[in-house]
This record gives sequence, C-alpha cells and structure tokens, in this order.
Amino acid sequence: MKRPTGPRASKFRQRKFEVLRSLPTIPKDGLLGSLCVQRRRCGKPTCHCVDGDGHEAWSFTFMVEGKKRVVHVPTVWVENIQRRVAQGREFKDAVAEVFAANAELLALELQQRPR
Repeated sequence: MKRPTGPRASKFRQRKFEVLRSLPTIPKDGLLGSLCVQRRRCGKPTCHCVDGDGHEAWSFTFMVEGKKRVVHVPTVWVENIQRRVAQGREFKDAVAEVFAANAELLALELQQRPR
C-alpha cells in the first residue's frame, strides 16, 4: 500500500505525530469513568437537610466487562479521584485523536489508490 500524498495527508500525519510525541505515558493510577455528587435528605426531622440541599453523596461510575459499576466515594477521596479521572480522560482523548488521524489517512489512501 502506498502512503497517501498531498496537503491533507501531510496535515493528518503531522497532527498524528505531534499527538504521539506529546502523548503522556499511560497513567498508572488513571481512571476511566465519571465522578458525580448527589444530594439527599436523611429523613431526620431535626437535621439541617430538611430545609437545605441535603447531604452530599459522591459516587464513581465505570464499566467492567460491559457491566456498569457504581461505587460510593468518601468525600475526602473526591479531589484525588477527580485528578485520576482527568488523567484517564486526557490519555483516552489523545489516543482517540491518533486513531482518528489514522482513519483519515486510510480514507485518503483509498481515494488515491490506482483504479
């Protein structure tokens, strides 16, 4: 197979290698999933949550072998998990960009092949 040529192919190749050079190493503690907060009332008539927003309850949602998992997260862990989720998302986005450039280069290669 012959490499595609032209300014579009050059642009995609340059972007691909730029992303590859800047691609962080796989974050050892990175996470893929989402962290969210819910507010619930406890039901005690004398608690402050009766008139307020309720108590914070954090959870982390992720997929394993096609099944959704949700785990409770203590409030003191939230900042650490937010950082780890950001690392995972950054890595995933960079890899997706490389694969998108590869797909664009393949499309150009198929367009430019001799008939």
